[in-house]
Amino acid sequence: MRLAAAHAVGMEAHAGHRSLRAGRASLQGQAYFVTTVVMNRAPLFHDWQVAVAACRQIHDPATWGDAEALCWVLMPDHWHGLVRLGDRDTLSTTVNRLKACVTKAVRAVKREIAPVWSRAYHDHALRNDEALLDVARYIVLNPVRAGIVRRVGDYPFWNAAWLPQETARPPG
Repeated sequence: MRLAAAHAVGMEAHAGHRSLRAGRASLQGQAYFVTTVVMNRAPLFHDWQVAVAACRQIHDPATWGDAEALCWVLMPDHWHGLVRLGDRDTLSTTVNRLKACVTKAVRAVKREIAPVWSRAYHDHALRNDEALLDVARYIVLNPVRAGIVRRVGDYPFWNAAWLPQETARPPG
């Protein structure tokens, strides 16, 4: 009975992954609010070196292909981002590239870490550009809402396209 129940739970998890993909479309120039979690929600990015390596990779324009990361925050066990697609890559390609690049950077620091990310991710297409700043504020306030810091500026693992260039650098 336990084996059957475990199999059913496993099947539900796969069905959940499928439901996240159902109806997913990638539109050129569209902004998406994306969330992806660390495998088993492990607090992997509590480790300063691992978080810095991940942030450097997230900050690197090569990670994004022709997409643009407008805003993002790396939390201990997940990542939120506001991503605008370019003309070439789909959202799936963009998110998969992000995950692969961050995994490679993290494993360069701590070889034993694998896998880094859960298979699925959640996305929400923004309806209009007026919502961009509201979503960006929601993203960067994540560490405050989680009780990690009292002020956004006290948390080092985030960035936004609206910051002055001289302050828009990865930590470390």
